[in-house]
Amino acid sequence: MTDTTPLYPDIQPYASGMLPTPGVHRIYWETSGNPDGIPVLFVHGGPGSGTAAAQRRFFDPARYRIVVFDQRGCGRSTPHGELADNTTPHLIDDMEALREELGIERWLIFGGSWGSTLALAYAEAHPEPCLGLVLRGIFLCRKSEIDWFLYGIRAFFPEAQRALAEFIPEAERADLLAAYHRRLIDPDPAVHLPAAHRWAVFEASCSTLRPNPELVAAFGSEKTALSLARIEAHYFTNDIFLPENSLLAGIDRVRGIPGIIVQGRYDAVCPIVTADTLTRAWPEARYVIVPDAGHSAFEPGIARELVAACDRFAACGGFA
Repeated sequence: MTDTTPLYPDIQPYASGMLPTPGVHRIYWETSGNPDGIPVLFVHGGPGSGTAAAQRRFFDPARYRIVVFDQRGCGRSTPHGELADNTTPHLIDDMEALREELGIERWLIFGGSWGSTLALAYAEAHPEPCLGLVLRGIFLCRKSEIDWFLYGIRAFFPEAQRALAEFIPEAERADLLAAYHRRLIDPDPAVHLPAAHRWAVFEASCSTLRPNPELVAAFGSEKTALSLARIEAHYFTNDIFLPENSLLAGIDRVRGIPGIIVQGRYDAVCPIVTADTLTRAWPEARYVIVPDAGHSAFEPGIARELVAACDRFAACGGFA
């Protein structure tokens, strides 16, 4: 690591490919770092945001075999923005199929925001292959959390939430999720692209403690905005295709797995109350509150804690 950033230097993948599925989806994956190192799976957020090169940099490339993949319908996976056969159980199956494809027996699972949701869902479905869980910006995708994201967040970001709401005609604003979902699944780009851009810019604008124009621009790009907004609305409309509160109900299945929860105190997208709830249900996990951070994994304090957690795990197999 350098003195100016907690992240490891940029690295390039040494292998990549497309994982086939029984349906239309093909899943992009790549591996970097040490081929003989500790396998770690990076689970990106959204759902629908895709991966970026910087996400490899949380891990010591000398000690980790870093596996990154784009979930269905986003990033370099194909078809882009596709909603058919795009559910949480499908994503869990993709993760397990990728583990088998790469010949990995057990791996560390690292996920933030929606990535924390999917990481927990995977670990509860397949605890045996999980060496540990590194979770950030906890999101359990309960109705109360979705309502906060679309409405309650105005307590901290009134301008951004107002822009999200006022894109929709006043008669439809009582149910922003349904209004956006209708537009995002419309086949006409003149309908779905402006809605996607407004949703994605709203999310990016609320994701950091201090304004981050680069993040807003990245989320607002046509390709990322479409997959992020369309797939998020699809999952939120369908309660992430899991029973209500199932992740907390199944927490006993991960109690034997080393875990760490890293949470920004001022995370407005995934407020700290959800991390607090998870910690109370799973007291065996180490809990780290970053006092000067919002939601993004790349905020300095959060990035520092995530790198430290992975370094600690590589050194001793745990987070204590």
